[in-house]
Amino acid sequence: MNLETLWLALLGLLLAGYFVLGGYDYGAQMLHPFLGRDGQEEKRTSGNAALDAIAPFFLGNEVWLVAFTGVLFGAFPHLEGTLLSGLYPLIVAILAGLVLGNAAIQLRGRARGAGGRRRWDALIVFGGALPAVCWGLVLGLLLHGVPRRADGSFHIGAGDVLTPFVLGCGLTTALLFAAHGAAFVALRSAPEVSLRAARSGALLLRATGAVVCLPLLLTLFGAGASMNNRVTSAVLAVLFTAALAGAWWSLSRGHRVRAFAATSCATALPVLLVGAGHYPYVLIDTAGGGLTIHHAVTDGATLKILSAFGVFLIPVILAYQAWSWWVFRGRTGRRHPSYF
Repeated sequence: MNLETLWLALLGLLLAGYFVLGGYDYGAQMLHPFLGRDGQEEKRTSGNAALDAIAPFFLGNEVWLVAFTGVLFGAFPHLEGTLLSGLYPLIVAILAGLVLGNAAIQLRGRARGAGGRRRWDALIVFGGALPAVCWGLVLGLLLHGVPRRADGSFHIGAGDVLTPFVLGCGLTTALLFAAHGAAFVALRSAPEVSLRAARSGALLLRATGAVVCLPLLLTLFGAGASMNNRVTSAVLAVLFTAALAGAWWSLSRGHRVRAFAATSCATALPVLLVGAGHYPYVLIDTAGGGLTIHHAVTDGATLKILSAFGVFLIPVILAYQAWSWWVFRGRTGRRHPSYF
């Protein structure tokens, strides 16, 4: 494996890591109003079941997105210049959702009444759903191909986004992140909330399996993804289906750890599908060509300098993530206080 491929693999690893870790944040936000506690407990805690599960992690998980952006800017400047400018509307929507969701989570506890909490709840759900849908739309566009111009740039319009394949990818990702969040809440919460989250997650996984059939069928009939490596893509699609089935079976049988591991695999596999399915292209256009890794990456001298930083930075990120999970291990409730 040469240095260019190694950095592309690192770029994919960071984005896949963010999908796994940020994905359950989005999912918990979307499910937050539906997983609140009942009766007198609801009055005391304001229904923070899902938020308490993600509280110690949700800001730290965004380190993976920052690291992904840094690698994209530093190691793949030609891809960054083309990709971010072309997907500008969706990128802005993702960032707006992140800001609104994070602010609403932290400000909800300051609401003085039930009406105020409901308004913050709506923003929390919106802040989780908007990035989840938009990330799915981005994946759909990358899988299908983008309309590149003669100078190598592209600009997406409503007609490029509002297609059955891209919309199907957006809805699939939103449902998958919601199921992933439910699996995480089931893993972290007290028994009553855990059972409710597991039931919700099982239903969401069935819905994800039903909706993903649309982009798969469109691809089979030539109106969906344009994959350069079809065998690899088919294997990853089978693994994705198996991960969904395994997560549903595990949640239905009460195996919380296995279910979360399966949903984690399912959320990471679409990123691998884009990278491995298109390789050596990093961006496919609708005309049949694309931007290869050789033309997207920076020069070799810069890659060597970046590698020196990467050898130090990536272990630090992994160590921080492992440390935070160890410190805040266990279920919410007696062991950990309510953060919001």
